[in-house]
Amino acid sequence: MPTGKVRFFDEEKGFGFISGEGGQQVYVHASVLGDDDELYPGARVEYSVVDGRRGPQALSVKLLTAPRPVRRNRKRPDDLTVIVEDLMKLLDAAGEKLKVGQYPDRKQSRMLATLLRSVAEEFDA
Repeated sequence: MPTGKVRFFDEEKGFGFISGEGGQQVYVHASVLGDDDELYPGARVEYSVVDGRRGPQALSVKLLTAPRPVRRNRKRPDDLTVIVEDLMKLLDAAGEKLKVGQYPDRKQSRMLATLLRSVAEEFDA
């Protein structure tokens, strides 16, 4: 099986290209990836090739390199510090309500859940 590097892959669109040995450009669709595989530029892959309608197309792609590196578009630590501190204040207020046997109202609960998910996304590498 040939090996190569991912030149481009767009997760939202579900396709990309692999630069194979000898410079061959091979189309890759998300449907040929394993459940846990995530392609990113520079990742080394092993694949099989078939001739598609528009040229060579990869089949049964296997990721050979380590998992995806840390996202480059993360918030700066200084900006994230302010967000985390504000979130802690909101969680403390919710905790005080819980201590007296009350849940936060629906609006506050939804806001907390949304903020927690957003902060978790920033920490998730």
